[in-house]
Amino acid sequence: MWGMGKQGFCTAESDLGQALERWFSRSPGRDLLRQEQVSLEAVLSRLFGYYLLQVGFPVFQITPGLAGRIRSVVLLMPELPTRPTPPGWVCGNPLQLPVASDSGDAVLLQHTLDFSVHPRQLLREAERVLVPEGRLIIVGFNPWSLWGGWHLFLRPAGGVPWCGHFLSQHRLHDWLSLLGFDLEETKSLMFKPPIRQPVLTTRLQWLEEFGTRGWPLLGGVYIIQAVKRVSTLVPLKPYWTLRRALLGGPGIEPTTRSMRD
Repeated sequence: MWGMGKQGFCTAESDLGQALERWFSRSPGRDLLRQEQVSLEAVLSRLFGYYLLQVGFPVFQITPGLAGRIRSVVLLMPELPTRPTPPGWVCGNPLQLPVASDSGDAVLLQHTLDFSVHPRQLLREAERVLVPEGRLIIVGFNPWSLWGGWHLFLRPAGGVPWCGHFLSQHRLHDWLSLLGFDLEETKSLMFKPPIRQPVLTTRLQWLEEFGTRGWPLLGGVYIIQAVKRVSTLVPLKPYWTLRRALLGGPGIEPTTRSMRD
C-alpha cells in the first residue's frame, strides 16, 4: 500500500481508503470535501481534452459531470475496492502507472501525495503520462496552518488524516519546477480549525472570509494547478557553416602588388 512503508505512517489503519471515507463523511471532513468539490469543479471546467486520470481513493472519485469538457475520467486505485464504485476505475500501482507516456490531458492527485510513501516518484509518473501542455492538479493538506498544528499533535495517535505527511507548497513548487512544470494557479481552502462542534464552526465562519483576503497561504488545504512544459531544442549549425555565413560567401583571396623599381 502507498500509505504504509519504510516511513511507517498510517500503520494504525488496516484499510486507508475506508478510513478516509469514514473521516470525510462527518464534520469537519464532510465540510472540507464539499469545499474541495466546488473548487475542483471550477478548475476542471476550464480544461478540455480526452482523458483525465485521477490517482487516489474512491471517496474522491470525480463524476463525469464535474469533469467539464474532459471526455473520459479514469480513477486509478492501488487496491480493489471493498464496496461498489461508479464505473471508470482501474487497479494499478500508483508508483508505476499502467498508462502510456504522453497520453493523459490532465492528472488529478486529491490528497494522494499526503499518503504516498514516495511522493516524488508519484509526481514523476504523473509528468510521464501527461501530454505536453497537460495539466496537473494537486490537492493537499498545508502543514503551515491550523490544520498543520492539529497534525503535529494528533499524528502519534495514527488516525487519518493526521497520520499522513503534509507537504508544504514550497517543497512541491521545487519538485514541480525540477520536473518541468510551470505553476498556473494556487488556491487555499478551510481557514477554520478542524473542529467537530457545529456551533463553534458557525461562530468561526468569519475566518474563511478573513483568511482568503488576509493570509491566503495559511489555509488548511491548497489546490495547485501546474502545466507540463516541453522545451524546444534549437539545433546548432556546424561551426564551419556559421563562419562561412559570416564571411559572406567564399573566402577572400589575398592579393599581391608588384613593385616596380
